[in-house]
Amino acid sequence: MTTVKEAVDVDVPVRTAYNQWTQFEEFPNFMEGVENVRQIDDRHNHWITKIGGVQREFDTEIVDQLPDERITWRTIGGDTRQKGMVSFRRVDDAHTRVELVMDVEPSGVAEKAADLTGTIDRRVKGDMRRFKEYIEKRGGETGGWRGRIRPGGRPA
Repeated sequence: MTTVKEAVDVDVPVRTAYNQWTQFEEFPNFMEGVENVRQIDDRHNHWITKIGGVQREFDTEIVDQLPDERITWRTIGGDTRQKGMVSFRRVDDAHTRVELVMDVEPSGVAEKAADLTGTIDRRVKGDMRRFKEYIEKRGGETGGWRGRIRPGGRPA
């Protein structure tokens, strides 16, 4: 399993950065290789990605979500295996540090080659840079979900 870490400072308040990140269906606007994300319910999303010409479909489950602090997820089903956490830290009233830590287990020849050549790491860095550009250009979030999901529990 490969661990990828990236942080970016965005010129928006923590609430704005967090709210935008909860809008999973907007991810194709700034994540390379993500073709579609469909939110199934408060905990689950269905993803379609295409990386290196290989299309994958998989579901993710949010296992911990605390507004303005963190979102933790893992894949369920399918042949894509990953887990991760994105955290949000207030720098000041108008700036937020967004940090992503992701564990990815490449499956298939294309993903393993991408891992060996550093493509996965570069893609995540690019996605974070594009998130910064996306949210700063908008100046505000496209929506937000403020619910609490506890590990092993139900949305609150």
